[in-house]
Amino acid sequence: MRTRLTLWYVGVLALALVAFSSSVYAVTAYNLHQRLDTGLRTLLQVAVVSLTHGAEEGLTNEAAAKREVAELSNSFQSLAIFDAEGRLLAESLSRDGFHARLPQLNLIPDSEAYLYTASGGEDGDDHFRLAVQRARVTPDGKPLIVLVSQPLEPVEDELELLLSIFAYAVPIALLLAGGGGWFLAHKNLAPVVTMSEWARRIGAENLDERLPVANPRDELGRLAIVFNELLARLSAAFAQQRQFMADASHELRTPLSVVQTAASVTLEQPHRAEGDYRDALAVIGDQTRRLSRIVEDMFTLARADSGRRPLTLGRFYLDELIGETARAASVLAARKGVVVEAAESAEVLYYGDEDLLRQMLLNLLDNAIRHTPAGGVVRVSLAQFDSTCEVVVADTGAGIPVDAQPHIFERFYRLDKARSLSGGDAKGNGGGAGLGLSIARWIAEAHGGTLRLAHSDSTGAVFAVELPFKQS
Repeated sequence: MRTRLTLWYVGVLALALVAFSSSVYAVTAYNLHQRLDTGLRTLLQVAVVSLTHGAEEGLTNEAAAKREVAELSNSFQSLAIFDAEGRLLAESLSRDGFHARLPQLNLIPDSEAYLYTASGGEDGDDHFRLAVQRARVTPDGKPLIVLVSQPLEPVEDELELLLSIFAYAVPIALLLAGGGGWFLAHKNLAPVVTMSEWARRIGAENLDERLPVANPRDELGRLAIVFNELLARLSAAFAQQRQFMADASHELRTPLSVVQTAASVTLEQPHRAEGDYRDALAVIGDQTRRLSRIVEDMFTLARADSGRRPLTLGRFYLDELIGETARAASVLAARKGVVVEAAESAEVLYYGDEDLLRQMLLNLLDNAIRHTPAGGVVRVSLAQFDSTCEVVVADTGAGIPVDAQPHIFERFYRLDKARSLSGGDAKGNGGGAGLGLSIARWIAEAHGGTLRLAHSDSTGAVFAVELPFKQS
């Protein structure tokens, strides 16, 4: 990554420097050539004006030409004056000794200067800039041709010097930028190397460790913070998984111990009465059903956690589902002497997973029945609002202690033994494994709703399920 960042940095800087150098070179070359052309035009105009004055003084073309050549000659520019047929009348040479030659006469315009570039010198490598113009200064109407020239060597030398400066400066700048970019990339990516080394040492056995955060305000600091938050979630998930396994082992061990004890006691003697065998089998059957319920609940939660329990959505009447579930729960409640009442409600057409919602209602009713003493009442009601509907399950039990209320939706969490076993019997059937409310909350959230403990005191507990209406 350091190499790629450095190469990208140097590449972008190289493009910028090349573009800048090319622009400066082009602008400088344009300005130098424009300045040279302006000097040639100026000398050309001065010569034309002087020739006009000479004609007005009565000088001959040749005399006026020689006088102007003598007066206007300098070491940088050469001046030559020709007659209308292109014969040379007078000429002054620059220090380069360049003899200017006229272009084709038909190329020379009548009223303006014509500029062009020509080669000269012994080997023809020298270049000169020339300007030619017709000057109508004689009374007979035949113009004189004025030609001025200047070598391009100074301009070319300046441009070559500028090009040499760029040729040295750009590579040096790129080398310095590359070295600085490598150093900065190494320094800025050092926290990434540190984080990778720390992350390599973190495993399932030390998920409580966290990456160092040098600067929480920059991008790498925020990355380290996000990674630490991920580690915290993983640590919590591992802890929950370990706790789940421990709780599951504890819950499975109890009915297995009861089954093993019942079988061992029954088989201690070679012969027993038929009633003893029936009692033992009844205990084994009860505990087997409890085991099946625990395993089924654990399987449901495992599929929910992995996202492999998709909703089977369809339309049904929620009020009818509540009525059917209440009647089914009444059979279990009758054994304890608890009455289950379903309040009358209007028809509510709902779109959701009917089987899961039935399981949620059964879990809530089963929880309410188990924690309601004999002679108590469990009530379930349904209310419809604009965009949601609310299912309320209330019991007349002893309520849930305040210190236990934050934990009632945790997996395998149960209240004190007296309350959790209030629905038990002499055979040791407990009130559940503490998974019913966890599953009920997951089902509500899977439908986009919520399950909450709405009220709890000595008069009983009230659970409320809020379900939003969905479009099919």
